[in-house]
Amino acid sequence: MKFATIFLLAAVWAGNALGADTSKLLPKVDPLPVALSDDFQFRKTKLFYLSEAPKKARKSALSSAQNLGIAEASMNFERTYRMYGAITGADQHQRFGNYFDFFWRAKRPANVTVRLEYRQEKLRSFVQAREMTYTNAKGNHKTEFAVIGDDYFNDGRVISWRCLLIENGRIVAENRSYLWE
Repeated sequence: MKFATIFLLAAVWAGNALGADTSKLLPKVDPLPVALSDDFQFRKTKLFYLSEAPKKARKSALSSAQNLGIAEASMNFERTYRMYGAITGADQHQRFGNYFDFFWRAKRPANVTVRLEYRQEKLRSFVQAREMTYTNAKGNHKTEFAVIGDDYFNDGRVISWRCLLIENGRIVAENRSYLWE
């Protein structure tokens, strides 16, 4: 029984390690020409900041106790989801940081690269980027990026970002934060 439990835990850990962020960090961010297309669009963006200490829910004059409970439950779920499998303090330390989930759509088949360009607190105006490539992408897709662990602790929180859909070296769709220049 103990062997089966250890095997199961090892399999879960290996699955988490293999399913980790598969985006590649670009050594240099080159500007690209813009050719926006109606065939590509961002549908939804989900941002989550996982800090060392969970935030306490605030009560406002307009929110009811029931709505406050729902909001708190969803935030607790996201934190629990992101921390799943992190048993030791070192594992948990590597999960803290910024998470980005982009939901996008391609109306026709295309080779699409999703690029997240971002700036961090301690690096000021220095732009970094991560990319994921999809071959023959059509339909609805979800792309996840994470700036976590040592990247987060060494360089700070992400302060501004933009996400690009790139086809044939041209930007065909863009989604950006308010602070992006």
